[in-house]
Amino acid sequence: MMGLRFQRRGGSGRLTNRLAQIGFRRVYESINQYGIKKGVDEMGIDAFIEHCARLAAGTGAVTGLGGPITFLIGIPADMINNLTQQFRVTLGVIYHRRGTFNIAFDEFMSIVAISVGVEAGLIMTRGVLEHIAERLFVRMGARAGGRLIPLVGAVVGGATNYFFIKGIGRSVKRLPLTEPPPR
Repeated sequence: MMGLRFQRRGGSGRLTNRLAQIGFRRVYESINQYGIKKGVDEMGIDAFIEHCARLAAGTGAVTGLGGPITFLIGIPADMINNLTQQFRVTLGVIYHRRGTFNIAFDEFMSIVAISVGVEAGLIMTRGVLEHIAERLFVRMGARAGGRLIPLVGAVVGGATNYFFIKGIGRSVKRLPLTEPPPR
């Protein structure tokens, strides 16, 4: 089994801890994996990734549409949708490469970790999950300031989310996912 190489860069906040402990698993379990298989089979992997990116762009645009008011109210829904679309893209690429859509949560989170630049082995610890959450918050919130300007924020929010999901798709597609690791 691969060793876990992870270095903590500081304490984590309540939000990252909660996302790591509860949110990732809930989002993962709520995704219809058969629906992902069907989507990839019908559209092809690139069109499926494009579809997910457009869904993410939609909440980004709505979140930034009215400036600070819609931003504050919409950001939780936007973050959940971004996470869901990221997981859907990751599962879609795994299915496309392996021909199966069933994958254990820990293996899945290892792939998610690598796709966002967190070094992780096959053992998912609380610290690794928190680091993934921190990395996602940084990547998703990098251009949050532009969303505070009404109307302009819709373009910024939509584009940010769209390119975030497209980038995740490119990142996961580069991973060697042909066979699951030995157990």
